[in-house]
Amino acid sequence: MMDTFREGRHEFENGHLDGINIDDPYHLFERWMEQAVERKEKEPNAFVLSTVNEKGMPSNRIVYLKEMLGKSFVFYTNYESRKGNDVFVNDQVSALFFWPDTSRQIRIEGRCTKVPAAVSDSYFASRPRASQIGAWASQQSKELESRAALDERVQFYQEKFTKTVPRPEFWGGYGIEPSAFEFWQGRPSRLHDRLLFTRNGDIWKVIQMNP
Repeated sequence: MMDTFREGRHEFENGHLDGINIDDPYHLFERWMEQAVERKEKEPNAFVLSTVNEKGMPSNRIVYLKEMLGKSFVFYTNYESRKGNDVFVNDQVSALFFWPDTSRQIRIEGRCTKVPAAVSDSYFASRPRASQIGAWASQQSKELESRAALDERVQFYQEKFTKTVPRPEFWGGYGIEPSAFEFWQGRPSRLHDRLLFTRNGDIWKVIQMNP
């Protein structure tokens, strides 16, 4: 098994960041996202969200970027989930997008806060009915007594909400407002390109990092 990991290497030869002239990381993010979509990366809007709880224990999970709200990256979840509880006690998070076919990743660090209720209402209304019902039925991150119990809750809410399904108060969006971006472009021999953007007020400073 370990030999398989050691031998599982390949060279990254999909581009470089030499000579790039850009002073706004949002523009570069948008360009890379568009290229990920064009090149048919699988689920290009998926990213790893990292949070830290009150004991300093980190945890990670995959979530989906659903929209931009001003300068914030917005995802949706159950506010009472593990990540919701983590954000409540520590609003500093990290997001990591990874696109293997283009040998690229973007790491974002910043503050995570709830989006306005009207924004969450609008997004929730756009979801398929089954997903809306699921948001009500799932007690996310809590122990599941049995699958049958979950099915019973689904049936209960299907019968309760025969027409419009309202958004639960415990479910909605978070926006990540970045304080730093790091753009990583894979290069041969593990000599990768890394650009780090850090914010000072409304001004972004960019430096090139060692691989």
